[in-house]
Amino acid sequence: MYGYGDKFLGITVPVNRTIARQALGLPFTDYVPLITSEYHEFRLSALLALVLLYKKADSALRADIRTFYLSHTRYINNWDLVDLSTPYILGAYVLETDDYSLPMQLVHSADMWEKRIGIVAMLTPVRRGIYENPMCILSHNLHHSHDLIQKANGWLLREIYKKHPEVITAFLDENATHLPRTTLRYAIEKMPEPLRKHYLHLK
Repeated sequence: MYGYGDKFLGITVPVNRTIARQALGLPFTDYVPLITSEYHEFRLSALLALVLLYKKADSALRADIRTFYLSHTRYINNWDLVDLSTPYILGAYVLETDDYSLPMQLVHSADMWEKRIGIVAMLTPVRRGIYENPMCILSHNLHHSHDLIQKANGWLLREIYKKHPEVITAFLDENATHLPRTTLRYAIEKMPEPLRKHYLHLK
């Protein structure tokens, strides 16, 4: 299970977002008990608050937020915690600076969640039409055994396809036969049915 050992209170994401807005004025020291909580929703509220704060922050505060985020990755340990925060903090940083060193470090981590953070951060530049460096980031875990990494890779390929279909069809022409099936299925999700069938039949 992805959230093995995690504890849930049953609080919905919209309620978490409301809590996050209320937490915006807190200093970082007050975020620590939230992001390190055993309860999933407390960690999610802290991350959502950081996302909101990052959007409004100046460069110095953004740097502090990134440092705080990266120093607590062991608590960003479920798929939704990653997906609802990473593109808007690390992804936003990459888009603004064209600095891919942080996600590159993360995708080489031994920790599966840090790897996913590194990959999912690429969604932000990809959605602006940038694909060369994201494809490089993607390549380092293309054959990873965990399905959450396979899904993240496929998700990234699917998003690149929306902007640059020729890039992904050329990539799949070369790689479809040895991609994990989960990655392939995610990558071809938005393709016309004949093209989807073509790549599935290559497996």
